[in-house]
Amino acid sequence: MKLKKFEKNPILSPNEANEWESLVTCNPGVYYDKGIFYMLYRAAGNDPEHVIRFGLATSKDGFSFERASNLPVFAPEADNFDSGCVEDARIVKFDDDFYITYAYRPFPPGQYWKFGHDVVLTPDCGADAPAAIKENLGNTALAVTKDFKHFRRLGRITSPVLDDRDVILFPEKVNGKYVLMHRPKQYTGEKYGVKYPSMWLKFSDDILNWEDKESKLLYTGVEGTWEEKIGGSTPPLKTKYGWLIIYHGVEHNGLGYYRAGALLADINNPLKIIAKAPDFILEPEFDHEINGHYKGCVFPTGNVIVGDTLYVYYGCADKYIGVATCSVEELIQSLIKV
Repeated sequence: MKLKKFEKNPILSPNEANEWESLVTCNPGVYYDKGIFYMLYRAAGNDPEHVIRFGLATSKDGFSFERASNLPVFAPEADNFDSGCVEDARIVKFDDDFYITYAYRPFPPGQYWKFGHDVVLTPDCGADAPAAIKENLGNTALAVTKDFKHFRRLGRITSPVLDDRDVILFPEKVNGKYVLMHRPKQYTGEKYGVKYPSMWLKFSDDILNWEDKESKLLYTGVEGTWEEKIGGSTPPLKTKYGWLIIYHGVEHNGLGYYRAGALLADINNPLKIIAKAPDFILEPEFDHEINGHYKGCVFPTGNVIVGDTLYVYYGCADKYIGVATCSVEELIQSLIKV
């Protein structure tokens, strides 16, 4: 089955009144708590360096969002590890704290859609500079907040020599362990047993300690399909049937469109896939999803369940934000056993 897109999409668009979000608003992390939908969205202005920040918007119904401020709530910090950009928040909650995994770079990436796929600006530096600096690598860090206004940076949680993004925490422990999903781009080839970047899981006793933990393959793409290069999209959601996992896929040839699929993993062993959607559940269709800074891209980064309704929030063509919904029960019943 396909998710039903909100008829008034996009629900958030660039705001020319605020320079820092005048060009891009996309890829939102969303959490539903005590009757409020909190959205941390990726935002950028029309500066050539393309500094990326987070804005905050809230909603009571999951569709109509209002910006909480004319200023970003979380931004790169000068002379810090994430001084170039912060992007693509994924949000979970433990106790009274919201934990946010987010991608970052030490330098702004530039308006990357003008350079070629996966090409970003790099700095002038010496031969002995670390790879993270020389290549302006995309790494992932962890932050924590209680109110989405005041944040504490907890630090980097991925290897400094990997481009490792789409890093997402499971929202609760499994068998006493924290679980992290990630997509290291360099984990391909004979050594790793996969041809294209794939989805991997790690397990840890500490929510900040991941670098020395073994990565175990969850799912790899399928040659010649819409999901050759894949990665996690949204935080896994616990259901009575198992962990519902939304992921994105990109075809290697053809249009290079980004689409989204769904998996169901065992509740006690998330490395065991029980079922999956037979086809994508979300694809680019409308002008705001096809004509933007990255043409033909729907990129989910937030999802919540309220009652039996699944809300999936996604970036549209790296410029806008949309939402799509479905019945959780109907979606899971439409999956096929594997």
